[in-house]
Amino acid sequence: MRDPALVQVLGPLAPFAEGFRAWLELVGYAQGSRAVHLRLMAQLSGWLGERGLDSSALSPAVMDEFDAHRRDGHQGGRPVRRCRSPLLEYLREVGAAPCVQRVAGPVETFLVAYGIYLSQERGLAAGTVQRHTDAVRPFLTARVGAAGLDLTGLAGADIVAFMLAQSVSAAPATVQRTGTALRSLLGFLHVQGVIDSSLVGAVPAAANWKLAGLVRYLTGEQVAALLASCDQGTSVGRRDLAVLTLLVRLGLRAGEVAGLRLEDIDWRRGEITVRGKGDRRERLPLPSDVGEVVVAYLNTSRPGAARGREVFAGTRAPHRALTRGAVSQLVARASTRAGLGTIFAHRLRHTAATAMLQAGGSLDEVGQVLRHRNTLTTAGYAKVDHERLRTVARAWVVA
Repeated sequence: MRDPALVQVLGPLAPFAEGFRAWLELVGYAQGSRAVHLRLMAQLSGWLGERGLDSSALSPAVMDEFDAHRRDGHQGGRPVRRCRSPLLEYLREVGAAPCVQRVAGPVETFLVAYGIYLSQERGLAAGTVQRHTDAVRPFLTARVGAAGLDLTGLAGADIVAFMLAQSVSAAPATVQRTGTALRSLLGFLHVQGVIDSSLVGAVPAAANWKLAGLVRYLTGEQVAALLASCDQGTSVGRRDLAVLTLLVRLGLRAGEVAGLRLEDIDWRRGEITVRGKGDRRERLPLPSDVGEVVVAYLNTSRPGAARGREVFAGTRAPHRALTRGAVSQLVARASTRAGLGTIFAHRLRHTAATAMLQAGGSLDEVGQVLRHRNTLTTAGYAKVDHERLRTVARAWVVA
């Protein structure tokens, strides 16, 4: 039975069947897929009715029990762990099923309070708060004992030992970011009176000198191969080409591409509004070649059922907006197809800056396009202009 209109749902979930049927169509599921999800709803509703339960009982444990029942009874063959996600999402949206609450241990409870402090007192963006809490979670987890989270006896030696352990397995930049987050945490602990004195100075500095390395970028031939790896005969290929072109031509960050909204593109003026770090919004010119591939994607490939105003969305239902991570993984897949190995989105930002320099642009112009706040950040690109460097290099005379 591949017609969703023919699937009958009886039992406690029957009042939500028509709404679920319409929701599946709205978010872009094909007819056959809608029928599959409605049959699952019918099976779950019958199973709940047999046990005298209703939708309010749909906890993770109950769903796991239904999964085992369905598997043991050979109903449909496959476990429903993935298939049940749309149904549970809809039931939770309409308030018919309880939202999943993560069991919070002492570390997670503490991180909630710390996150509120970072957001409300320090004014940090949500993404920065998440990175800070993720960075200090291992440090806090190591302080959990039988009595819970114990930070009162914290000493400088504990902090140094943690940072040394981090430096063994993590990249220098990661260690540096961990140190920054740990200093913030220690400041919070001192302000809250958890520790008697500030231990911020006990966090050792990570050796990660600015401008020590060379900027890595793609050559013109490699860029051409990367773009050619996108199959323009498919929706995915047209979307990937538009994303890659924005990254390599305008030097946008992965998060900026993911956050690009339909109203951010001013077609009359040929400009786009970029939502950058710190919620800054800046306008950039939209070159014609970039505009053409974006228009091709919007006209032929952007899902009509995309759930939001973001320009780029997933091609499978439900069509949610791409995340920063999804954009970076998109680049990685394209680079692998092009035979370039695995690279990520930030390499294309370096590529855009290098191409501007090689075309005769100045460092100031590169900094303006990349929207750098600090000129020192742009200065790193000076080392890729080998011809200009030769004019200032000291001539060594062999005696």
